Amino acid sequence: MADAKVIPFDDDRSRGSAVQRPQRRRSAGNRRKSGESALVREVQPLPGRAFAQDDVPVTREEQPPQQPQDHGGLERRIASGLAFLRRRLTGDYEVDDFGYDEELTDQVLMSLLRPVYENYFRVEVKGVENIPSEGGALIVANHSGTLPLDGLMMQVAVHDHHPAGRHLRLLAADLVFMLPVVNELARKLGHTLACAEDAERLLGQGELVGVMPEGFKGIGKPFSERYKLQRFGRGGFVSTALRKGTPIIPCSIVGAEEIYPMIGNAKTLARLLGFPYFPLTPTFPWLGPLGGIPLPTKWTIQFGEPIPTDGYPPEAAEDPMLMFNLTDQVREQIQHTLYKLLVQRRSVFF
Repeated sequence: MADAKVIPFDDDRSRGSAVQRPQRRRSAGNRRKSGESALVREVQPLPGRAFAQDDVPVTREEQPPQQPQDHGGLERRIASGLAFLRRRLTGDYEVDDFGYDEELTDQVLMSLLRPVYENYFRVEVKGVENIPSEGGALIVANHSGTLPLDGLMMQVAVHDHHPAGRHLRLLAADLVFMLPVVNELARKLGHTLACAEDAERLLGQGELVGVMPEGFKGIGKPFSERYKLQRFGRGGFVSTALRKGTPIIPCSIVGAEEIYPMIGNAKTLARLLGFPYFPLTPTFPWLGPLGGIPLPTKWTIQFGEPIPTDGYPPEAAEDPMLMFNLTDQVREQIQHTLYKLLVQRRSVFF
């Protein structure tokens, strides 16, 4: 009987017939030396034995291409728009006693005015912190531009720049509410008739009210008198503020004077049409509908420091001298700010 070779019991070669094993198993150190420039081969585990830390197979998993972000924001906007349309069709929305529709103003009308405000006139706003965050206040501004675009831009400025997102309720002339379509849009935007009763009611409700005392005298003045304030009427806005004890905030607007340079006034045609004036500009009516496009001037709207009225007694609203002095103070503050802004302005269009 030939001598048998003794094989240790725990040698892996003794089980070679049962489990097929690789001929040679490299250690971690050998893999690092010989495999740095070659592909790493996967190592099969031994039966009943866990991987050593250095024996963990190295695999390269391809990262799936990143998918675009969830369209949840777009879906929410679509859902919100559909819900808005459903409420409009079913009449499930609210308007106040003046016809003001806050939802329509925020979601539609402001969205239509905002591109003109931001991209066309490029309005710069200053002193918005002078507008109180709550409670009634009366904003008094100069008026110009042949068409009342300055009031609309002032409304967007307050809504978009004030930290509380307040809504400005403008007092408008009778003519605005006599024109079809314009009448409805003005009511929806929160405008109301320029009368003491409506102004006092809005201020009493804690609303922010805007008034332009120059009226048609300011908006229809010739280009040669630009940025020269006209008479502020009889000071009715001061009397209203005194009765309600609300502050008066002067507002100066630069840039509106040049959008339609009024070089003439066809008074006969204005009387026939029932208008306070019929403007003649370098482009209108000579270019037809194209002449109605305003020039893209650069605007600045500055809100001045409030003038308090709550320190006066109730009978002060009937004092003509006090009303005259306060009216003159507001007017002078607006005029002084206009001159200062004009000096600082680099160009009409930039």
